[in-house]
Amino acid sequence: MNHSPTSDTAAPKMSARDVNVFYGDKQAIKDVSIDVDMDRVTAFIGPSGCGKSTFLRTLNRMNDTVGNARVTGDIRLDGEDIYDKSMDVVQLRARVGMVFQKPNPFPKSIFENVAYGPRIHGLAPSRADLEAIVERSLRRAGLWEEVKDRLSDSGTALSGGQQQRLCIARAIAVDPEVILMDEPCSALDPIATAKIEELIHELRGRYAIVIVTHNMQQAARVSQRTAFFHLGNLVEYGVTSEIFTNPRQERTKDYITGRYG
Repeated sequence: MNHSPTSDTAAPKMSARDVNVFYGDKQAIKDVSIDVDMDRVTAFIGPSGCGKSTFLRTLNRMNDTVGNARVTGDIRLDGEDIYDKSMDVVQLRARVGMVFQKPNPFPKSIFENVAYGPRIHGLAPSRADLEAIVERSLRRAGLWEEVKDRLSDSGTALSGGQQQRLCIARAIAVDPEVILMDEPCSALDPIATAKIEELIHELRGRYAIVIVTHNMQQAARVSQRTAFFHLGNLVEYGVTSEIFTNPRQERTKDYITGRYG
């Protein structure tokens, strides 16, 4: 079954083919093939435990950190095999940034949270360059006006929603090509959630964005492509409006109409 939407002319930013993930003997992902495009937000939806976060983590090799995890299949970033022996994982994670479910700023100043990545990746030759990167990243994350007078305060002193935007600024600061977001709003209130959704709209097209969400309304609001996962399988993948109004698979329809989940 070909899950790639057919109308795309540009080569996908990332492509996954026949990906399986095992934790020990348990298979968490079964034969998933999907393309992620540069100029679209792709949402992964499905009930808890269906494999959407597990699959997301294969895209920047976060599963490498789990002792008994094994990934098979082919995943490419701009045509390059990310599981190839020659792939520098640190470099890969700079190119494919990640924002987690719970905001996790470093216990450092706001400035240092954003400056950390550019500094270790050698992106800022001078202090002035570093300051420019920090400001630009905080502006893109919609946080600059709120924090510009308190850059030396601890990142952990910010509100939950601000912390999550700080984590997005931190991901952006190393100039990634792809941003993975694993339920980035599930720990946030509705106002902070609306700000993150607005931010996703603004970042669209500048980065390929993939968001895992358990909130179907959120997927409908922020994404142009939606993938529905169930029990480790990719059941359906297509244009978001079609998945929500006219799904091809019975299981997708049942999930969207609230029959299970």
